[in-house]
Amino acid sequence: MGFGFWDFLANLRGVHTNRREFFQFLAASTVLTPSVRAWAQQLAVSHEPFVLMSAKDALQVMDFEEAARRVLSPAHWGYMASGVDDDLTLKANVEAFTHIRLKPRRLVDVSKPDLSTDVFGVRWETPLFICPVGGQRAFHPQGEMATAAAAKAKRHTMILSNVTTYAVEDVAKTLGTPPWQQLFLSHKWAATEKMVKRIEDAGCPVLVWTVDLLAGRNTPTMTRFARQDTRNCVACHPGGAGTPIFRPMYDGLDGRFNPPDATWATFDRLKKLTRMKVLLKGIDSAEDAQLAVQHGVDGLVVSNHGGRAAETLRATIDCLPEVVEAVRGRVPVFLDGGVRHGTDIYKALASGARGVGIGRPYIWGLSAFAQDGVQRVVEILRAELTLTMKQMGTPTIKDISAARVARA
Repeated sequence: MGFGFWDFLANLRGVHTNRREFFQFLAASTVLTPSVRAWAQQLAVSHEPFVLMSAKDALQVMDFEEAARRVLSPAHWGYMASGVDDDLTLKANVEAFTHIRLKPRRLVDVSKPDLSTDVFGVRWETPLFICPVGGQRAFHPQGEMATAAAAKAKRHTMILSNVTTYAVEDVAKTLGTPPWQQLFLSHKWAATEKMVKRIEDAGCPVLVWTVDLLAGRNTPTMTRFARQDTRNCVACHPGGAGTPIFRPMYDGLDGRFNPPDATWATFDRLKKLTRMKVLLKGIDSAEDAQLAVQHGVDGLVVSNHGGRAAETLRATIDCLPEVVEAVRGRVPVFLDGGVRHGTDIYKALASGARGVGIGRPYIWGLSAFAQDGVQRVVEILRAELTLTMKQMGTPTIKDISAARVARA
C-alpha cells in the first residue's frame, strides 16, 4: 500500500476526523507490520506542530514561531509575519543562508571562545543586536519594555523603533542605558529637528535613519490577515482598525514620515543636525554604499526591512559582500534579515558584517512569553554561535573570515 492510500484513509469521514489520532491508532495496531507502525508514528508526530508551554522548553528559535501565531490576533500576526507583494523577498532572506556552505578547520584550540567585538569603541559581548520593530504592544502588553529588560539581562545592544509604543526615555531606564534610536524622517523638517534633539537629549549614541520605505510599500498579505480579524479594535486603535496604536515619539509633532523627496542632500542636513553617530539602514548596493561613505556616514545596515520594503528578491546576506567591498573597511557594516540560527550569524560575520540583527525571532518570543521569550531567543542564538565558532576552528570573532564560507 502506498502513501496515497494511507492519506486517503486518514481523510475518510467516520474513521477518524483527527489526522493525528488516526495515525496514532495505526501506530498502536497489532495487525500492521512494525515498519508500518513506525511510519504511522512518525506521521502522527510530524503533523502536530510542536507547541511551547514555556520559553525554557525551546530548543531552536523557530520553536517560537508557532507559539506566537497561536496567541496573536490575525491582524497583529499579519502585521509582523508578512512581507510585500508575494512575500518572496521575505522568504529569500531566510533561504539564502542555506546556499552558503561552511568550511571548518580542525585541530585548533577552541577551549576558550570569545564572542566579543568592538563597535564605535564600545565592547559588545556578542555581535548580535536587537533590531527595531515598531508597535511592540501589538504583540504583548509589556511591548518594548519587555524587550529592553531582556536586552539588559543578556547584555545586548538594542535599536529602538521610531514608532515605538513606549518613549525612548522610558525604554532607556529599563534598558539601563540609552538605546540606539531608529529614525523615520518626518515630512516636515521642523518636526525632524525636534525629534532628533529629543533623541540626542535622551543620550542615544547612534541614530539609524531607515531609508528603504521612502516610496511606500504594497502589503496584500498583511491586509488579508487584517480582514480576518473580527475584534472590536477601538480600545487600542481609537482611530479605527489599521491606525497606529501608540506613537509617543510623535507626540506634538506632524505624524507623517518617510518623505519621498529625501535625497543625499537630506542626509547631509541630518548629519549636521546632531553629534550622534548616524547610520543608514536599508543600503543594499555598492553604488549607494560608496555614496554613503562619501557623504560621511558612520555605518551602514544592509537591510530590506525584513522583506517588507520592495519585492527585490535579493536576500540581504547576498547583498552584504558588495556593500562590504564598496566601503573597504572605512565604516562598519551591519546586517539584518532572515537570521534564524547561530550559523546564519556566523555566515554574516564571515561575509564582512560587524554586527548581526534579529527582528521577527525575538518578536515571536515576546508575543508568547514576554521578557522570558526574548531572553530565550537570544540565549539560543548566542549558544549556537558559540558552538559554530568552536566547530569551525575560529574561537574568536576576528578569526572568522571569508575563507570559512563557500557560496553556491
